[in-house]
Amino acid sequence: MSSTSPVRGSFRPAALAQKTARDLTFPAERWNGPSQPMDDEARRASARRLPHDDTLQPEARLAGLLLLLYAQWPAAISRLTVDHIEETDGAVRIHLGAVPVEFPAPVADLALQQIAVRRSHAVLARTDSPRLLPGGRPGRPISAWDVGERLRKLGIRLAEARSTALSQLATELPAAVLARTLGIDITVAVKWQRAAAGDRGAYAADVARRTQPNGAR
Repeated sequence: MSSTSPVRGSFRPAALAQKTARDLTFPAERWNGPSQPMDDEARRASARRLPHDDTLQPEARLAGLLLLLYAQWPAAISRLTVDHIEETDGAVRIHLGAVPVEFPAPVADLALQQIAVRRSHAVLARTDSPRLLPGGRPGRPISAWDVGERLRKLGIRLAEARSTALSQLATELPAAVLARTLGIDITVAVKWQRAAAGDRGAYAADVARRTQPNGAR
C-alpha cells in the first residue's frame, strides 16, 4: 500500500484465526444504516490530507482518520486507550472490535506518535491506561462531545463522513467481517451491505442509461 494514500486498501483485518483481541473490545453498537448524504471524494481528500498536515494537532488528525477510514463515532473514539493499539512484527494494529485492523503507514506513524506522548503523560500522571486522546480539561478524560468538536473544527461532517465510510467498507468486506472488525451488530452490518449493494446497482443503471445511444430502449 502506498504511504501517500491512506484510503485505498486501508482496511485490512488481521487473520480471523489470530486471537489477539484480548479484553480490548467494545460492545456492538446498533447503527441503522445510511441517513445522511454521502461524499466519498470529500472523505478521501480529507483522509489524504490529515496524516501529513502538521499545522493541525496530531490527536485531532488521528481522531479524524478513525472516523474517515474506520467509521468510528466520537463516543467510541473517546473510549480508546493506548492499549487498544499494538505494534507487532512491524505492523501497527488497532482493536475496534474482535478482530484487529492494520493501519496503513502514514496512519500508523501518527498513532505511534500519539501513543508515545500519552504514555509519557501516563508516567507523569501516574495512571496505568491513559486515554488515546487527551481530555479538554486537565485531569478529566476526553468526552464524546470533545472529540466531535475537534472533528468539526477540521471541517468534517460527522454523520456524512461515517455514512460514507461505512458504505465503502460494506462494499469491500463481508458483513460478518465488518461486524467483527468495527464492533457493530451483525444485523446492522448486513443492512449496510445491502444498502451499499443498492447504491452500486442504482449507479450502474444510471451509467447504462446515460451511455445508451439516443432512442435506445
